[in-house]
Amino acid sequence: MTKIINYLPGDYDTLIKLWEASGLPYKPLGRDSRENIEKEVQNGICQFLFAKISDDYIGSALITHDGRKGWINRVVVLPEYRNRGIARKLVEVGEQWLKEQGIEIFACQIEGYNDESFEAFQKMGYIPFEGIRYLTKRIHPDI
Repeated sequence: MTKIINYLPGDYDTLIKLWEASGLPYKPLGRDSRENIEKEVQNGICQFLFAKISDDYIGSALITHDGRKGWINRVVVLPEYRNRGIARKLVEVGEQWLKEQGIEIFACQIEGYNDESFEAFQKMGYIPFEGIRYLTKRIHPDI
């Protein structure tokens, strides 16, 4: 049975192992550094979730909000556990946390190459939002 638990201080290495095993790119010298992730978890508007079976960590998700809109990002499940509803469970727990924070709009951003995630989120009721252009400005490439 899959259990969803919250990230706790000290879980950074477990998170990074999941990201690496799932093929998720990350920026360990910038936004995904141990220091930055630990700080995010402490700020109250962010939750990292883990999916576990027995003692094995098999998935994770980042849930955050800006006070108006909730974001579900970086959802990963180890390849050997995919297509079992684990990502859906991570997203549902994330959505529930957002509801508890008073957030009623949920969004995700998916890289153009990632058709698998795009289709998975559509199956969970997320619809493409036409008409928005996404722009970023970065102080340096690792953030």
